This record gives sequence, structure tokens and C-alpha cells, in this order.
Amino acid sequence: MTQTNKQKVCVIGMGYVGLPLAAVCAKDGYDVTGYDLDKGKLDIIAQGKSPFYEEFLDDLLPNVKFKVTNDPEDIKHNDIYVICVPTPVDEKHNPIIKYVADASFTVSKNMDKGALVILESTVNPGVSEQVVKPIFERAGFTIGKDVFISHCPERVDPGNKKWNVTNLPRVVGSFDAEGLKRTVEFYKNITSGEIAEMDNIREAEATKILENSFRDINIAFVNEMAMSFAKIDIDITNVIRGASSKFSFMPHYPGCGVGGHCIPVDPYYMIEKGKENDFEHKFLSAARKINDGMADYTVEMLQDKLNDVSKAVKGTKIGVLGISYKANIGDLRESPSLRIIDKIKKMGADLLTFDPYVPQLSTEKTLAEILKKSEALVIVTNHNEFKDIPVEDFVKNGIKVIIDGRNCLDKKAIRAAGIVYAGIGR
Repeated sequence: MTQTNKQKVCVIGMGYVGLPLAAVCAKDGYDVTGYDLDKGKLDIIAQGKSPFYEEFLDDLLPNVKFKVTNDPEDIKHNDIYVICVPTPVDEKHNPIIKYVADASFTVSKNMDKGALVILESTVNPGVSEQVVKPIFERAGFTIGKDVFISHCPERVDPGNKKWNVTNLPRVVGSFDAEGLKRTVEFYKNITSGEIAEMDNIREAEATKILENSFRDINIAFVNEMAMSFAKIDIDITNVIRGASSKFSFMPHYPGCGVGGHCIPVDPYYMIEKGKENDFEHKFLSAARKINDGMADYTVEMLQDKLNDVSKAVKGTKIGVLGISYKANIGDLRESPSLRIIDKIKKMGADLLTFDPYVPQLSTEKTLAEILKKSEALVIVTNHNEFKDIPVEDFVKNGIKVIIDGRNCLDKKAIRAAGIVYAGIGR
């Protein structure tokens, strides 16, 4: 680790990416300012708390000090600016780059010459050149002389107890050698992970897209196999276990949908970029179609299995367990549960919901309550609380149908108890 010499770092965006980064920078000796437009969020952070649940932050935030602000005047005279704002897609799956552009403009109007600007937000290849760079040039800065611009795509995995900002390997690209050198030095100060240096900034942008598109494609493949296997009474979880004995096999698992800010979003960046360059990403498009369709497939399974017990979705008390997109966190971004809930509700069900990490969207206050009231259950998120439900609890509460959207329950035990069970490919 090199000496920070009390360098001043400003992190733009206090969300899942920016807040952990700011906290770690403060821990490692930087003079840190966190900037965000959401005053309510900043008020929580100023109390040493996180506005979202993350065990890593719960331990770290009370023990570090850094400033937070929503006033651009307070972000002047920093040595390093790190932009960590969201980059979602619109209803037509076009990347929304407005937040990156706005953050870049704010930095360009408040920085001194010689500052290092790092974009961590996930973007499609070319954004740093076509969007970020011109903003600083219009502000009168010469790239590689007055300002040094780099890209280091974020790799935050909410709820992951093994990987966080302090040990994640990082990928860095820049417009020039000096920018690359300074960026590598910065990340070496805050992570023990390997730093991979790209030949240019566009390669760094493309790295994140490739990583998440790889996962999306493999999840889509296993989802398609799961739906096919289900028609010939093959349990895909057993098949994956068997295939995993092959040294070259990389297991991926089926489910009722893909959520989070990365996997269901990033492939669209490349799909749209391909269109700009007269190229059709058939593979990426097919994967997105399959994975986006898993919510519909799950609801169709619910409908079929209710028919097996002479019930319709309409009028049946159906409990949805899990609203967040991932186990043991409260992150709702792109959660398939939101689509599943909406579809079941539109079909006229007496809908109940429970997620211990998302109480604000739960109709029931406890797991016991929703089990007692439900006739059928749909498991959408594999929270530990749901995986550990004893089969006896399903029986004593009169649950007739269980749709296991995460294949996290004991299929044999549930069926042996006389309950109709279906998983994704089970």
C-alpha cells in the first residue's frame, strides 16, 4: 500500500457501489466526501448507518468518518473523483446514461486541474469516449494534462460475505499512461485483489459487459434445459450435480427469474451497441428473452398445479415468499418477484406477500402469519428463513401447492406429505 498523503477523494453516488467505496477509502486514510442528491439517504449515513442492509457496512460505518453532502460547492478541490451513479435501462432496454452525464458535468464544474476522475458505473463500450470525455473538454480541460479519466467497472455483490471492496480484483482502463498509473495506485490502496490493466478505456468498459453477459447466457441455457427436463420427468438439480463431477463443467442454476442491477441489464447495453454498429447480438437477445420469461413460466406452473387440486388462481389465497432479488438482502432492483406478484394479482388471486428484508412491501408481518393464511405458496427468494421451514409447518397450515422458484426446498419430503410440489426443472 502506498501512502495516501491525506489525498482528498469525492465519491459521487452513495448507493450499493459508492457508499462501501467511500467507507473503505476513509478507513484507508483518505479524506473522503460522499455526494448524493438524496438528502434522506445522506442523513442516515451521517448517523453512521447504511440506508440499505449490508453486513459489511454495518460493521464498518460506525468506525469511520467522512463527510456527506448534496451541495456541489462541497466537492471542490478533491484529488480524486469516483463516479458511482446508476445506469439502468428504459422500458425499451436502451441504456440510460443521463446520470453518468450529469455526474460528469457536476465534477467538471467543481474540480481543479490535475484531478483524477474514475467512472465506476457500468456502461457500454464507448461511453467514456463519447459522453464523459467531451463534457470535460467543453469545460476547458485537456484530457491527459488537466484531467485524467479512467474507468474501473464496479463489481459489488450485495450480501456476499467473501467478496467486498477490500478484496475484489479490479479492472482498470484509462485514456493515457499517467491516468492508468494513478488509478492503479488508488485501487492498490483500497483492495488486496489483483488489478488488471487494460490497453485502453474501451476494453475496461467491455469487461463488465462480458462478465455479466456470460452469466446471463449460462443461466438462460440452464433455464431452457430445466423447462425441457420438466417435460420428461428429470430433476435438473440432480443432473447439475452429476455434470459438476466433470472438471470442465461450470454449474449454473435455474430459477424463476434473474434480478439485480447487473445480469438482467448489462447484456442490453451490448445489444443496443450492436445495433448502432449494424450488428445483431442473437445469442444475447435469446438469453434475455428466456430469462425474462421465467416469471411467466413460474406463474403458469402455479396455475397448472392449482388445477391439480381443483383450484384456480382467482380467489385462492396465494402467498409469495420473497420480494428481493437475492437471498438474505433487501435489494429490489430488477427483482422477478415484482413481476410475479403483479401477474398473480392481475389473475384475481387473494395475494399475500412476506419478505423479512422488505417489510415495506410485505402484506404480512411474520412468516407464521403468511403460512397460516395461504392455500398455496410461491418461493421466489431463497432466504434462509424460507429454506429452513419444516415440512410439518406446511402440513399443519393446510398448504396444498408449493411452487419452488429457487429449488431450495426438500422436494421428496414435501411430496411425501401429500402436498403438490413443483420446482424449476424438478
